Amino acid sequence: MLILGLDPGSLHTGFGLVDRRGSAVTLVEAGRISSPRALALPARLAHLVASLGELLARHLPDLAALETPFHGLNARSLIVLAQARGALLAVLAGRGIEIAEYSPAEVKSAVTGNGRADKIQVARMVKLLLGPQAGTPMSPDATDALALALCCAQRWRLDQLRDRQR
Repeated sequence: MLILGLDPGSLHTGFGLVDRRGSAVTLVEAGRISSPRALALPARLAHLVASLGELLARHLPDLAALETPFHGLNARSLIVLAQARGALLAVLAGRGIEIAEYSPAEVKSAVTGNGRADKIQVARMVKLLLGPQAGTPMSPDATDALALALCCAQRWRLDQLRDRQR
């Protein structure tokens, strides 16, 4: 099962694609989509949509994972983040890709065992969990996206069982 983790942003959106086979998870691709800062927000969102489309053309994931929005940002930042997130969700839904959402604490807990872990701890555990293939330096956006994909790989079956019981 191919799982795409996305860490949305209007300037930089991290992505991490992992392949889960049984209990083994391997890194397929990771990086970030960067939009030129000089572009107006609508043009940056269009660039984000086009770049995600190119990524999906290379790898068609079975599932995508995003973080649920959190309210620690100022109102303007939150609105811009929500617009970038909405653009990503629209592209994924338009391709028929199932979407899972997790809170930041759920992601941190799944990857590190501590829902209050800092970014350095999360990055260290992502590298440990993915082994030598994740040894190359990555942007924090890519690491966060991989943490989302790993959380989804770990929790997806349980989430499916829980949803069936409702």
